[in-house]
Amino acid sequence: MFVLYLLGNLYIFIRGRQAIRKHPKGVRILVATLFFFFSLSFFFSFALDRFALPRRLALFLESVGNSWLLFTLYMVLALAVMDLLRLVRVRIPFAFYTSLALTLGILGYGHYHYNNPNTQEINIVINKFFNKPDRPLRVVGISDVHLGYETNKERLADYVRRINALEPDLILIAGDLIDHNLTPVKAQRMQDELSQLKAPLGVFMVPGNHDYFAHIDEVADFLKRTPVTLLRDSIVTLSNGLQIVGRDDRRNRDRAEVSDLVQQTDSSKPILLLDHQPYDLDKAVAAGVDLQLSGHTHHGQVWPLNYLTDYLFELSYGYEKRGDTHFYVSSGLSLWGPPYRIGTDSEMVLFLIDY
Repeated sequence: MFVLYLLGNLYIFIRGRQAIRKHPKGVRILVATLFFFFSLSFFFSFALDRFALPRRLALFLESVGNSWLLFTLYMVLALAVMDLLRLVRVRIPFAFYTSLALTLGILGYGHYHYNNPNTQEINIVINKFFNKPDRPLRVVGISDVHLGYETNKERLADYVRRINALEPDLILIAGDLIDHNLTPVKAQRMQDELSQLKAPLGVFMVPGNHDYFAHIDEVADFLKRTPVTLLRDSIVTLSNGLQIVGRDDRRNRDRAEVSDLVQQTDSSKPILLLDHQPYDLDKAVAAGVDLQLSGHTHHGQVWPLNYLTDYLFELSYGYEKRGDTHFYVSSGLSLWGPPYRIGTDSEMVLFLIDY
């Protein structure tokens, strides 16, 4: 990925230098300096964990670095189209500037789309009895919040407001609550916002790979200050009879098998499985899981990477039923890296569960 990133920036630099070759020397030097700063900022963003930078500076560096990653992708695609058209003798006036305008327009749309998450409503019928109100049980499922510099306290407050507005009986978090660094999470006291989540049956979470990047033991200690219960190869039976099986992330090579966890449950009662990464779905079917919620894929986050996740995962996004087992793979409420959604959605899921 790093090699492709560098090659892409070299391509943009060469085409950009051609576009401004008639500009004054001072302008060309300034543009080149800014270009190299922006292109290298992606690498700077990886070093943030090692330095206690002021929050505003850290957020600026991470935002620029992440945004430039996506800028590189779409600028390269736009320039490549322009060059292919030129090969067939179709010339687009001001090709570089046209590519730049298209790229910035796409990024503007993607940022707006990211800031307005969707709510998916899924009706689930489980042929097992459990206690519920005189209506379907309301379960809100989210994943991949990635709290940190980009998904800050203000954005988290908005997410909490949206979740509570759905009046959930139960809240499930399918991993990657933390991005890769607890420093900004603690500095902004995000436990205060998480403590505003309201669900009478509780809030339950399993780890994701990014929670491990942030040091899972420290994440577990942080969650003790919130109403979020972390499940790592453990099971909880709710007062209404629902059983939540929380599987540890694949980063733990010694994690339990789904079948071993489910054997510890009552098969006559509903079994809900949280497993961050959606692999080996047929094992959940064989074990008798009623509903599995996963995340991790982000559905590629931006086009055309959704085609890659569709190739890599047997179910990279959305709802599917196999036998008596319902699956939902969320594209994530927030995201990793660039704060843009292009061709995919930020979302939360409202499961309406009945029998």
